[in-house]
Parts: sequence; C-alpha cells; structure tokens
Amino acid sequence: MKFYYLFLIVILAACSQKSENQNTEQTVVADTLRYDDEKHLKNIKQITFGGDNAEAYWSFDNTMLTFQSTSEQFGTECDQIFYVNPFKDDLSNSTPQMVSTGLGRTTCSYFMPGDTTIVYASTHLGNEACPPVPARRDDGKYVWPIYPDFDIFVTDLKGNIVKQLTDEPGYDAEATVSPNGDKIVFTSLRTGDLELYTMNIDGTDVKQITSELGYDGGAFFSPDGSKLIFRSSRPKTEEDIKVYKDLLAEGLVMPTDMELFICNVDGSDLRQLTDLGKANWCPFFHPSGEKVIFASNHETERGFPFNLYMINVDGSGLERITHDDTFDAFPMFSPDGKYLVFSSNRNNGGTRDTNLFFAEWVD
Repeated sequence: MKFYYLFLIVILAACSQKSENQNTEQTVVADTLRYDDEKHLKNIKQITFGGDNAEAYWSFDNTMLTFQSTSEQFGTECDQIFYVNPFKDDLSNSTPQMVSTGLGRTTCSYFMPGDTTIVYASTHLGNEACPPVPARRDDGKYVWPIYPDFDIFVTDLKGNIVKQLTDEPGYDAEATVSPNGDKIVFTSLRTGDLELYTMNIDGTDVKQITSELGYDGGAFFSPDGSKLIFRSSRPKTEEDIKVYKDLLAEGLVMPTDMELFICNVDGSDLRQLTDLGKANWCPFFHPSGEKVIFASNHETERGFPFNLYMINVDGSGLERITHDDTFDAFPMFSPDGKYLVFSSNRNNGGTRDTNLFFAEWVD
C-alpha cells in the first residue's frame, strides 16, 4: 500500500540538485538528481513528473515497471495502476498504460511470471468511488486506512481482469510474487488481525504465515524464494495493545513504530531484523540475498526525512544509501541487480509531488 507520509510532504521543501562529475553533458544531466554521498547510485533518471507516484516494481525481464499513481496528468483522483518502460517511455508529457479499472482505489501491483499479467489490489467491487481518506484525528495520531473492500486481482496489460484471487470479507492486499514464480505473499484481515499469508499463483493453497498480534505487511520474497522480509508494528504493552485494537476496529493502523522481521517462507525461524525505533518499512532483498534495503526515519528527531538504508540479514552492517532531506522510499532492485527504482520528493520544485526514479546500482 502507498504508505508514505503525505503529511510530511506538505511541509517539506524540494531538495537541492547536486552534480558530482561534470566531464560530459550526459553525466551532468544524470547526476543532477544524485547527492554526492549516494555512492551506490549512478545516473539517476526521473520517470514521473507530478502527482503521487509510488510502489514501482520491476518485471521479471528487467524492462518494465508497474506502479500506482494519483495524478492529474494521468486523470486519476485516487491511486490506479499503470506500467511503463523506464528505458524508452517519456512520461514528462504522456500517459502510461493504465491496467486497473479506473474505479475505486488500487494498491500494490506486481508483475506475474511471463510479464503479460499484473497482480494488484482494488476496492472497486465494494464501491466504484474513491474511498475517503481518514480525517485528521483529534488525538493527533497519524494513521493509515485498511479499506475492507480491497481484494486481489490479476489483469492483462490492456486492463482486462483475468482472475480474482481473493474473495474473503475484509482487507486483502499488499501482494508480491516470488522470484520463482510459484507463490504470492499478501496481507489479510480474515482472522481479525493483519497477518501474512501465501498462496499459489492461481490463488489456491492459502496458508497463514504470521500469527502474533500486530500489523504484518509489505512482505517480499528473497531472491531464491526461500525467505520473507516484512514490516511489522507489534504492540507489547497493555496500552499499546489497546490502541492497536481500537484503531483496527475503526479500519486504521498507526505506522509510526515499525521494525523489520524476516522468516522462512513457511513462517518458521521468524526473527526481528531491526531494532532502530520509529518507522522502518518497505524492505526489499539485495540481489545477493545477504542484505536488505529499506526506508527509515530512525535518525530523525521530528519524524522526517526518510532515507534508504541497507543492513545485513544478520542485523549487522547498517549503511545509509540515500542522503535526501525530504523523502526516499519504496526501493526495489531489478531482478538482474543492475538497477534500483525508488520513490522520492527530490527535484519536485517545492511541491507535494512524489515521483519515481531509477538508478544504476553500484555495489
């Protein structure tokens, strides 16, 4: 789900542009989007140019991205699913192919094996209108909505739904696909709490993976398909448990205290990976399977900015990857390990826009 902090975006200014190497015109153009300390990123390219764009994920063949967007340019009032070839398509004055219905709200798209279909979640069967965004709360809590009408669908690249994978009451969303092409992991409220589940590509053989109280979501498979990495806000004190349950009864979760967890694909050997405090989320495995990249605000006092970090799967070697002063999140490596795509507020001219960027990855 597009869980980035919109309330922060409103008050943050656009980051300055910096260039590390000005030997050629080509290098100057690319590196103006890169901060000097971002040594793992090279030749950053901006993909979208306005609106709220996030959760861009690579196709199996490394050539396409599927993403969700709320954009006046694309004609959407709330998130819909699109796909783009970032190497060829110019979205500065064109609209990519929409593959969702244009109804309801959508989230969390991902290419299926073969790259001719995409899995995503949508609320359109429950209501064709955009669901309401939670109002500012009197208690000051920052919350995410858990829309009960979300179900998971598969569409072809022309926007025709070819299969509905879930049909349970309540929230089913946040689906991602194993690199092996055999399994899908997703988050569901079907037992009354937000837990992780896996299912076969065709929606059969649903298995519950997590069972501890708290929100478990945003899961991704390791490169070999054997492990899962995910974010979780697991309340421990009586007060925190009450807050969590009361909000969940309203269809809400509070994401300001989340850590990363890792387990085998069947849920065994579950362990907490980070213990940094604040919000650590949107993790994705490095192509080696030995590291995890993620977004965090743990170094901040006021809750922002968010930057990308990387950590070894044993919890050691924490390294900061981006050095933005606003917001970087939703990182994903291309399957071949050559590129990293992410969402950022950089280069937005002081607006609220969150755009997609991708860069060559340098280990």
